[in-house]
Amino acid sequence: MLIANPIYDVVFKYLMEDSKVAKLLISSIIGMEIIDLTFRPQERIAEIDQTPKKKRKKMMIGLDGTLTVYRLDFSAKLSTPEGERLAIIEIQKAKFVNDIMRFRRYLGEQYSDKENSYLVENKQGRQIRKGIPIISIYFLGEGFEHIQGVPVVMVNNQVIDLYSGQEIKEKEDFVESLTHKSFIISIPNLNQRRRNELEMMLSIFDQSNRANDDHILNVHEEDFPERYRNIIRRLQRAVSEQGVRQSMDIEDDIVEQLNFAERALQEKEKELKTKNKELKEEQKQKRQINKKLKGKEKELQGKEKELAKERKANEDLQKELEALKKSLK
Repeated sequence: MLIANPIYDVVFKYLMEDSKVAKLLISSIIGMEIIDLTFRPQERIAEIDQTPKKKRKKMMIGLDGTLTVYRLDFSAKLSTPEGERLAIIEIQKAKFVNDIMRFRRYLGEQYSDKENSYLVENKQGRQIRKGIPIISIYFLGEGFEHIQGVPVVMVNNQVIDLYSGQEIKEKEDFVESLTHKSFIISIPNLNQRRRNELEMMLSIFDQSNRANDDHILNVHEEDFPERYRNIIRRLQRAVSEQGVRQSMDIEDDIVEQLNFAERALQEKEKELKTKNKELKEEQKQKRQINKKLKGKEKELQGKEKELAKERKANEDLQKELEALKKSLK
């Protein structure tokens, strides 16, 4: 079966616009039942630049978040052992791991957004504002530097009694509002990893399944558990969407420009390092010359002192001679 490659932002967006598919994909990753899932305001969704190709080539290459980090925000009602609770699900998909500061900035926006909070009445009868818990999911197009062979990583901050080292199970709003759980999917590490149903489902991102066209993946529907078949069929429908195919072409052009800009930057950095090395060598030579000059200057000063002594000795001798001449008259 041929499906559109969801590593492309436009395909990923097309996939997640189906609420049932989005709910199934997210709940499988976070391991929690989602009762209700709602897209956040549309302006939070990054759009691919639709500037015509000829015009884009004349433009300065912009390295903004719409090109390298793609964001989708959801408001979710989750079923937990403690009962129903709200959560903000932030999904960020990036082609480059070095976009760390963008991830941090976007996450900071979530924490500072007043809409991501709600008012409750405390024991004293006063209304106070509490933050809605945030769950972040990251899809990375590049592998980790040190973690190898692990396609899905969960970062789950624990509340620990510092004295005993034991985990505290009770939930505290203060803690929940200031910390968050994260899931990181390393797409390169999905290659042939099928240890559980989640990894089977995430194999829709496995780039080793690419056909001759990078836009298309070749998968076998029967390899996926029955409950994930709707995800596969949604991606199959995306193949026939002309707008999706055109946007993938545009994304290819943008990534190509980004790669060109990165290579040019690396060349500039290499050139700058060479110039810095040459400058340091020149400065070293100047210091050596200055050191020699100072030595020469000190030597000259010593000779001048000796000459001054000789002049004084000569003057004293001349005075003695004159005094002797006077005494002889």
